[in-house]
Amino acid sequence: MAQLNSKRVPNNQTVPQQELKRDLKNRHVQLIAIGGTIGTGLFLGSGKAIQLAGPSIIFAYLIIGIAVFFVMRALGELLLSNAGYQSFTDFAVDYVGPWAGYVTGWTYWFCWIMTAMADIIAVGVYVRYWFDIPQWIPALVGLVLLLGLNLLTVKLFGELEFWFALIKIITILALIALGVILLIMGFKTDAGAVSVKNLWTHGGLFPNGISGFLLSFQMVVFAFVGVELVGVSAAETSDPKKNIPSAINKIPLRVLFFYVGALFILLCINPWNQLNASTSPFVRTFSLVGIPIAAGIINFVVLTSAASACNSGLFSTSRILYNLGSHNEGPAKFAKLNKNNVPGNALVTSAIVLSMGALLSKLIPEQAFGIVTTISAICFIWVWSIILISHIRYTKSRPDLRKTSTFKAPLTPFINYAILAFFVFILIVMGVAEATRTALLMTPLWFVLLFILYAFRSRKI
Repeated sequence: MAQLNSKRVPNNQTVPQQELKRDLKNRHVQLIAIGGTIGTGLFLGSGKAIQLAGPSIIFAYLIIGIAVFFVMRALGELLLSNAGYQSFTDFAVDYVGPWAGYVTGWTYWFCWIMTAMADIIAVGVYVRYWFDIPQWIPALVGLVLLLGLNLLTVKLFGELEFWFALIKIITILALIALGVILLIMGFKTDAGAVSVKNLWTHGGLFPNGISGFLLSFQMVVFAFVGVELVGVSAAETSDPKKNIPSAINKIPLRVLFFYVGALFILLCINPWNQLNASTSPFVRTFSLVGIPIAAGIINFVVLTSAASACNSGLFSTSRILYNLGSHNEGPAKFAKLNKNNVPGNALVTSAIVLSMGALLSKLIPEQAFGIVTTISAICFIWVWSIILISHIRYTKSRPDLRKTSTFKAPLTPFINYAILAFFVFILIVMGVAEATRTALLMTPLWFVLLFILYAFRSRKI
């Protein structure tokens, strides 16, 4: 039975509101944190990023991984400072203003919708590897299946992500273990000997110069989207004071191992200039070392990775709609829970919008992925920036809470300002690059629309 509590809404009214059930255990939160940072951006997008940056892509992942870690430390401290916070939109309202909660909530929903659209279409593409059927059929079947499972219980979502993430982890572990063995053996492939020298003997660490290194940042940012799912799941975590810090503190190790480690091995086996930007470097690597069923294995892994990303998208978008509805920033029906204590209306709404991704894929199949990932990266930069700004305001206005905090973000507020400046720099780079300039110019239209809607809504209140 759903519990009732009072929820704050922008017009200062108090309404009885059902609570989400805290059914996510520590292992679920840990794997959600890993799954959120290992997805299409690594398995597919890294091919394009490597072509831009060459071996220096390792430094790009390391730099942005460090920045994201500090964002997550700020997020963790804010969430744990108030047991009533269910997501970052709650503290954005408190420390930046009601407009920030409204704009950030809907923006987070939008960027996950954009990301999940690409992923569910990818499911259809990957299934066609085995079955010659129109790609929209498995895409819609996969979406309906994920929707049905998410409508049951949040614990089932946690289980799905647990196993989806486990498959991705095992694949990367297998790649790293195989690579270490091949390095020790000095194994020879059609591309030459497996060696650390492959990192610098094909044009150096920065073969395309600093410009190529900087242009890779957009895809690297996209690779990290979803790491903040730990924050979205806070309201449904059984022991947030223990589980959230544990998941966040392990992010640096995961970045080093699953990103830097995996890419290091990939580039030792494959000279960077022999990788194709439009295909997965993981497929190429397993094929190169002579594993006959490599293509089928990796296709299955990438399929589960896309399904996992779409599953995360359904979860996060539905919880954001729930939060917006409960705070009177969206239709009240979004805040209604079904008998299984999950926001059914919000889930169905997100799934309907996601299904429209098939149309985008059909109209502009070549450009769709690049446009979607760029818009998604820009929107996530907004969300991460609001977290940092909220944390700055929190440290200045609530020294009493900081004093008793058991999970203080380090180097505050200097690191907050430094990362905000870094994010602005990334946006400037996107504006300079031809491949990302169009999406960068399109994205402000979304924010203009939100500010207009917020102004209209405020006038009505």
